[in-house]
Amino acid sequence: MTPMDTAPSGAGLVAALDVGGTKIAGALVDADGRVVLRARRPTPAAEDGATVMAAAAEVLGDLRDLPLWAAVQAVGIGSAGPVDRAAGSVSPVNIPGWRGYPLRERVRDLAGGLPVQLIGDGAAVAAAEHWVGAARNSSHALCMVVSTGVGGGLVLGGRVRPGRTGNAGHIGHISVDLDGDPCPCGGRGCVEGLARGPAIARRARENGWRPEPGGEGSAAEVAAAARDGHPAAVAAFARAGRALAAAIAAVAALVEIEVAVVGGGVAEAGEVLFAPLRRSLPEYATLAFTRGLRVVPALTGPDAGLIGAAAAALGRVDG
Repeated sequence: MTPMDTAPSGAGLVAALDVGGTKIAGALVDADGRVVLRARRPTPAAEDGATVMAAAAEVLGDLRDLPLWAAVQAVGIGSAGPVDRAAGSVSPVNIPGWRGYPLRERVRDLAGGLPVQLIGDGAAVAAAEHWVGAARNSSHALCMVVSTGVGGGLVLGGRVRPGRTGNAGHIGHISVDLDGDPCPCGGRGCVEGLARGPAIARRARENGWRPEPGGEGSAAEVAAAARDGHPAAVAAFARAGRALAAAIAAVAALVEIEVAVVGGGVAEAGEVLFAPLRRSLPEYATLAFTRGLRVVPALTGPDAGLIGAAAAALGRVDG
């Protein structure tokens, strides 16, 4: 359990869960979007659904054991998707034991009947960045995570718009190459298959880059090589940036966003990714109303899912 330097009195707290394929994180979050206390467990993603739920219950139990729990007014869940907000269920691609799993109901029971809101992880990132991050002053934004996958959420008209089932803004499965490789989603040439971390690392290796002895061959290592000028590493990030530019421009043409906020582990490469992305964007954002589109780094970092789940609990997400 990790506290802030100064914990508040407890007024206006909500509990938040951030469910992903590698970890289940929990937090108490105040009305200003500050994370007060954290808990987490590894996600037993290869196990059955009950085992995964037991891990989530342990995280929530850590929060319930705190004296501050008495001030908690609601619970928000941000989950890997797909999600179904209407049914309160989740079917994360990377948690096979949960298919149509009634997560909202299970959490409500564990939380003593408190109100529970469920959103997808992409919408959670959008909610976090719009509340306290890089989209704070924007009414129309796309907020993205580029990591082991590519996801996102939309802010339109000053509100987070998760869509009918909660999956709107799922930019990772926009096709940017009609003749590209098949995607596990069933499509072809999806931006996720070109811009996610493992795809960048694979592309660099195919073109001659090799990790240092003892290295894992990660996208972070490719980024370091790109900073040193390795041509295959530079080209791998350029390709990813171009794919992201095409997808972002498509979203801008459809819903007139004014800013694209990009976070996640791959975005930590900084200008290695952002420079080719911004350079490529004018090739795709050619319509007059898309030309002023800005691309900026996310600000909420690894807490984005928790802050966004809290935003949903506080009614800052439509639907």
